[in-house]
Formats: sequence, C-alpha cells, structure tokens
Amino acid sequence: MCGKMRVRLETLGCRLNTSEMEQLARRLRAAGHQIVDAEEPCDVCVVNTCAVTHLAERKSRQLIRRLQQAHPQALLVVTGCYAELEAPRVQAMGVPLVVGNQQKEQLMEIIARELGLPVAAPAQTAVCAGGLRTRAFVKVQDGCDNACTFCVVRLARGKGRSRPPEEVLQEVHQLLRAGYREVVLSGVHLGAYGHDWGDRRGLFQLVRRLLAETDLARLRLSSLEPWDITPDFFTLWEDRRLARHLHLPLQSGCDATLRRMARRTTTQAFAGLVAAARAAIPDLAVTTDIMVGFPGENESEFAESLAFVEAMQFARLHIFRYSPRPGTRAATMPDQVPPAVAAERAQRMHALGAKLERSFRRRFIGRTMEVLWETARPGDGAWLWSGLTDNYLRVTTSSAENLHNTITPTHLLAEKDNGLYGEVEPP
Repeated sequence: MCGKMRVRLETLGCRLNTSEMEQLARRLRAAGHQIVDAEEPCDVCVVNTCAVTHLAERKSRQLIRRLQQAHPQALLVVTGCYAELEAPRVQAMGVPLVVGNQQKEQLMEIIARELGLPVAAPAQTAVCAGGLRTRAFVKVQDGCDNACTFCVVRLARGKGRSRPPEEVLQEVHQLLRAGYREVVLSGVHLGAYGHDWGDRRGLFQLVRRLLAETDLARLRLSSLEPWDITPDFFTLWEDRRLARHLHLPLQSGCDATLRRMARRTTTQAFAGLVAAARAAIPDLAVTTDIMVGFPGENESEFAESLAFVEAMQFARLHIFRYSPRPGTRAATMPDQVPPAVAAERAQRMHALGAKLERSFRRRFIGRTMEVLWETARPGDGAWLWSGLTDNYLRVTTSSAENLHNTITPTHLLAEKDNGLYGEVEPP
C-alpha cells in the first residue's frame, strides 16, 4: 500500500451524510490517498449508513453485504446512524471496524491507525477538488434537540452542536480556491446553528458573513425547520447569490397529526411562513418532506393533509411512509396504520407531488435563468449538459462547448426528462 490508500466511499440517506462523505473524500485526497469508483480495486470501503426508516436500515445491510462480496480483501468500515444504533448487529455481520457518529470526523485517522499507516495531523478543512464536482456540501451543524415523536435521528446523532464560524469560513475559502462554484450548508437541525452557544441568530449571522466575506457564486441552504425562521431572515435574499430555494419539512398537512408528531408548527403558521417567503423572494422554490401513515392517521386526516399540500403548491415533495423506530414515542402509539393503507396513501401523495412539480417548472418555460452546469454525456453531435438553476430546476442543453462549472444565462424552452430543456444565450 506504500502508505497511500485506495478508498471507496458509499453513503445512504440524508444530505448531511453526503456532506460528511464529501468532506472525508476531500481530506483523503489532500493527504494523498485515492478515491476509487465502484468497479476499481480498493484497500478500504467506507459505508455511511442511515436508520431513518426500516427500509433505510435494510438498504444499509444490503450495501454492507454487497461490499463484503465485491471487496473481500478490503478493510470494511461502517459508520452513520445505523452503525450508531445497531453496532452489535453490524459487528455480527463480520464488519471489522464500526465507527459511531461521534467519532466520524476522525475517520481518516481511525482508518490509518487500523492499517498501521502514519497518522497525519488533523486537517478538518483540507480541500482537494479532485473529480469534477461543482457543488460542495459543508456540514456546519450536527445533532438535534427537537423531540419529534417519530424520529430516531436525535438518538443516533446526539445533542445539537455547531462548528465555529471561522472554521466554516476557512473551509469555504478553500473550496473556492479548489474551484467549487456552489456551497450547500447542511446539518441535522441547520436552523439551530449557534443555539448551543446561546446565539439564536447564529445561522443568519453565518450566512451574512459567508456572503460578505467570500466570492461564492452561489450559496444554498439544505433544510430548515419552519419554527427556526424569523421574518427578517428573508432579508438575506437581497443578495442574489443566495439560492432561491427553501426546503421546509412539513411532515403532515393536518394539525391533529402534527400534534401527535410533536411538530412545533401548525398549518396556519406554516402557510403564513410560506406566504411571507414567497412575497420576499421572487421565483422561490419551496420543497418539503411529507409523511403518510403516521399512527392514528385516518382517511379524514390524510385527506386534510393531501388538500393542504396541494394548496401550498410545493415545487417538490419528499414522501415517505411512517416506519416505527425503536426508542421513539410513536412506535408505541395506538392505531398503527396497516402497511397496505400507508402504501396506497403514498401513491396518492406521489401523484400529487408529480403534478405540483410539473406545475412549478412549467411556470419558467420562456424565461431566462442562470444555470450552473454540472455533468455531461455524449449526445447527437454534441454534449448533453445537465445543471441546476438557483431555484432547483433541473435543466439540460446541447452544446459542443465545455460548460462544466460555468453559470450561464439559459433560455428555457420546453419540458424534457422530468426537467426543462434550454439554450445557452450568447455572451
């Protein structure tokens, strides 16, 4: 191995998991190690697991088994929420190294020690662009102090804790020097950034500093609980570099269901927040999480939720069926919804989600929007490029030019492949 590792990284679940693996990849590259693709031989496999639902746990186990078969000689390292909550079960699968969430930021050093390699001094913000990435996920917060009755993440991640703003700024500056154009701030409870040291406006101040003290082309926020947003928060969007996209987890459009979930909002408060956001931020995309089949959800409650979701005209829905999580209050609640009923409701919500998504993107046909071009594949005599607008519209275009990592005004012409097709306007 000559002191350098070939490492395969796999992740499941949320954007925070993605952020953690991207940061690990950057640190590994900066230390001279190689990140390899699925078909390449490797010395180490790292799996960042998820436990948000029983399906996520099953996918985590399946991925572990696939990697054991594909790379029998490699060191298999399993981390993440499933590893945190079910460490003995993961070890019983024959995994030699199980690393809990609290030690995840020391993964590179832990792996080096396990393999008997020199352990470099910690460099949490080391950056090496590698690859062809255009967006970088930056983890600024971990843990959660909420008490939603369905959620196991607070048990797996612990109490809320925030990274120092100077450390975040240093990482973003290094990402910019490495060529990234967009940064996505992520956290388990992003809106609680700074709360652990008593700053209730921590995220507001962090975003303002990032916009004022860096040359970021685009800054995006991953997910914000609706009760963490104050009216003056929307003044941040006076800087057009802040992406016009808010992901506000709702979970249910029925107040009775929200109370059983212990969600700290109501449909009236949520609707008022969305209206204020849209009034302050033109062309804003509001996306959300919706759960179906929560204990006690009858047909009337589901119909109420479905109607509210339609009235909110979300740009996109992330829909999932309730899954009992051991250790949560909801797992012991009466009136658990039969799986077949939850599945049927999920289908209806997915149909609504597809309708809302089409409606949102069709509003922009004929408009010119700024697109950050990310990837390309061969097309008919040219490259077919794919990128995102700041308000999260997926756009493709055909061009023989190298558009990678550029932001161009693009005239949006028609729907195509669950997104929009456009033409780059001439300089």
